[in-house]
Amino acid sequence: MATLQTPQDTIEILQKYNFSIRKKFGQNFLIDMHVLDKIIDAADISPDDFVLEIGPGLGAMTQRLCEKARQVYAVEIDKMLIPVLGETLAGYDNYILVNEDVLKLDLNEIVKKHNQGRPIKVVANLPYYVTTPIIMSLFEEKIPLKSITVMVQSEVAHRMQAKEGTKDYGALSLAVAYYADPYIAANVPRNCFIPRPNVDSAVITLTCHEDKPVKVSDEKLMFKLIRAAFNQRRKTLVNAVANFEELNYTKDEVAAALTSLGLDVNVRGEALSLKEFAGLAGALTI
Repeated sequence: MATLQTPQDTIEILQKYNFSIRKKFGQNFLIDMHVLDKIIDAADISPDDFVLEIGPGLGAMTQRLCEKARQVYAVEIDKMLIPVLGETLAGYDNYILVNEDVLKLDLNEIVKKHNQGRPIKVVANLPYYVTTPIIMSLFEEKIPLKSITVMVQSEVAHRMQAKEGTKDYGALSLAVAYYADPYIAANVPRNCFIPRPNVDSAVITLTCHEDKPVKVSDEKLMFKLIRAAFNQRRKTLVNAVANFEELNYTKDEVAAALTSLGLDVNVRGEALSLKEFAGLAGALTI
């Protein structure tokens, strides 16, 4: 078994398999073992945990997860990495490796089969281009989750925990707030990777709510209103919602709903909290 403890270990395994970095998969392999330790610490893995790892890459983090968890279910989209993972994970018997696109898997069925439907922990070093789709899929598909600990672009991590009225606040901030409590566990400079990306990264843990922080009668409507608000964020909320093709409300209806909530009819979506968006969805369904 090849252990991945140093940057040289990573270089040697890449050379052994004559592996070419594939840009289409957004591959950047973490070579700073201290950062790996921070990810594992932030994920708070226990011997009873079933962990879904998305994008194991060369297996450096997978090795650590296998040492901590009851079982690791590793999903790798690049078939060229499967032989590499076969070597780097050869010393472990508590993992399942699948060559799939995680967005095409029935994760609820996997959780039911391998963890009796109990909440799982997700750990991942996500390609930047697919970060938001994967995180939103995990939430929207109602996967039983304890937490999601991921390496993401620094800018995205700050958007996830942004509050109303700030420049980073947006639809992602609201979605994360609805489903989880975000905490940035570590900032990761670009020189911690091979190849070096053009931006810095951050490790963020999303601890999932057992009970949602707001009550909303129509969850889908609330998120349509949120998308409308930030699709044209410089417009007033009245205009943004009235112009949004997925909704069918007049300006007068939106203005009346805002007034009923004690909100200014000229308010922009970026000024509304999650609770206020939930209230707006309720007011528009009366």
